[in-house]
Amino acid sequence: MSELVSCYSGGRYAERPQRLLWEGGWLGISKILSSWRSPQGPCFRVLTGDERRFELMFDEAMDDWQIKAL
Repeated sequence: MSELVSCYSGGRYAERPQRLLWEGGWLGISKILSSWRSPQGPCFRVLTGDERRFELMFDEAMDDWQIKAL
C-alpha cells in the first residue's frame, strides 16, 4: 500500500489523520471537521493548513485510503 495519509494511531489505526499526500506533496491537516465510521472503516472530513477541504476514507479490508477534494 502506498501511504497517502499519515495518522496518529494510539489504541487503533487511523484515530486522527495528521497529513495527506496530494498532487505529489504533503499537506498538514489543521482541523478535523467531522468523523464517522462507514462499513468499510473510518472516514474524516478535514481542513488543511492552506484552507482546502478533503474527505478521507479508509477501507480496512483493502488496507487503502481514498482521498477526495471537496
